[in-house]
Amino acid sequence: MTTGIFYAFLLELPTILCVPFQSMTTRIQWITFFALTFATFPLPAQQREAILKRFPDTDLDGDGKLSDTEFQAFDEKRQVMMAKRNPGADKNKDGKVDREEFIAFMRNRGDNKPQNPRQQKQSIKPTHADVAYGDHPQQKFDLWLAKPAVEGEPTPLCIFIHGGGFRSGDKSQAQARIIQRYLDKGISYAALNYRLTNGGEFAYPVPMMDSARGLQTIRSRAAEWNIDPEKIACHGGSAGAGISLWLGFRDDMADPDSEDPVARQSTRIIAAATGNGQSTYDMRTIRDWFGVPDLPFEDALIPFYNLQEGETADTPRVAKLAEDASSINHLTKDDIPVFMTYSRPNTTVEIDTPKGVWIHHPLLGLKLQEAMQKLDLECVVTLPGQTSDIYRSTEDFLIEKLLAE
Repeated sequence: MTTGIFYAFLLELPTILCVPFQSMTTRIQWITFFALTFATFPLPAQQREAILKRFPDTDLDGDGKLSDTEFQAFDEKRQVMMAKRNPGADKNKDGKVDREEFIAFMRNRGDNKPQNPRQQKQSIKPTHADVAYGDHPQQKFDLWLAKPAVEGEPTPLCIFIHGGGFRSGDKSQAQARIIQRYLDKGISYAALNYRLTNGGEFAYPVPMMDSARGLQTIRSRAAEWNIDPEKIACHGGSAGAGISLWLGFRDDMADPDSEDPVARQSTRIIAAATGNGQSTYDMRTIRDWFGVPDLPFEDALIPFYNLQEGETADTPRVAKLAEDASSINHLTKDDIPVFMTYSRPNTTVEIDTPKGVWIHHPLLGLKLQEAMQKLDLECVVTLPGQTSDIYRSTEDFLIEKLLAE
């Protein structure tokens, strides 16, 4: 293959890293693969500059240039990281995974390793599959019912809302190992689909309102399924993160006077956890936070707002929708605790930063954390170089909240 192909792959790394359902092991394998492959090619100046921009820590002497020595250090660091993550790939036990070891590992891992979580996604059969909460084929959820920790007591419920930029994704992204962890703790689990934007046909607020309706449907059948309607939390990545936060901060949408028993149910939850999530979908706010007034419109937000020719973020119709779609705008002092994880560091965003980088940027979580702390609300944000002393993972956080008395 040509250098250009691998260079293109490297530039797509931020997008690969942000995929919420991709395992950390797979991420490290991709990073290592690209780094090892690049080590076999000379790097033109333009490509060195691009690597420096994506990985500023590679500039060890701070001169703004990537030397051969600095790139080799970058390459070796990823070889060491790969060995730590996948010790079986380090055949010569030197603490690193070189190019040949990596290739052999990738070829053979299907025979030598258990299936990854995405491959295992169907290994735990739902108690109730494809439960409809509306007439559209995408208005469905899967439900796994847990054995109560205390006989006769209802179980808490964790709802997974998939990501995909509101344009793609499916409830099948729910990972078997994560589902099982909740079930082992006596917590039932649901994975929810919602109508995708489909080029603007189902623009905002459809994805959010669908998710709310799915939640209400579960609550309306809580007694049937032995679920505690007062102990429901949500989590998801990217778009699923945004929906989880929106449900968490939005005022209760229950209509107690409705003739529809589902509509009478509450839409409130007790906690939310997110991966690479957004606290705002308002391009005006995003541009302001990053200090880039001409940052281009994020692709997924065009059908999300059903953006028409000539419309901009400042168009009154779009601005009104964006304000309502942004969870941070609904934050009040009585809102729920939040746990947020990000897979990339808090680096500077510029006009040419890939959209997949800044739409999943930790600043979108840190700004929410700042706002929540002002209201004395719990908001934990983790990212490379910033971990939590309290919760090791999303599961730790949600399990603690769901099992709290």
